Amino acid sequence: QVHLLESGGGSVQAGGSLKLSCEVSGDTASIKRVGWFRQAPGKEREGVAAIYTDGGLTYYANPLKERFPISQDNVQNTVYLQLSSLKPEDTAMYYCAASTAGGGPWQFEYWGQGILVTVSS
Repeated sequence: QVHLLESGGGSVQAGGSLKLSCEVSGDTASIKRVGWFRQAPGKEREGVAAIYTDGGLTYYANPLKERFPISQDNVQNTVYLQLSSLKPEDTAMYYCAASTAGGGPWQFEYWGQGILVTVSS
């Protein structure tokens, strides 16, 4: 089993920044990828960024790459998502997810509870 706990969300004004953290616990050795998703009000959930735990290769849903870089600290078993130059349309629930298998780039088996990011104009 894998458990994911997000933190770092909150309210911020447009142009501001937040750093989301995803603490991974449980069978961490089995995890191959960790990703971040978001779901805005009234919209479907979408992938934002993901990272391979072995080697740190990253990939993104364009055009978020430059504003939302993903990184990891393998010692702390934590994956980060830096949110920069935030816009009101970035308001959403942000979810951390983990995959222990292959599959598509946005296919993940384990999910956190999500954390809210609100950006005001």
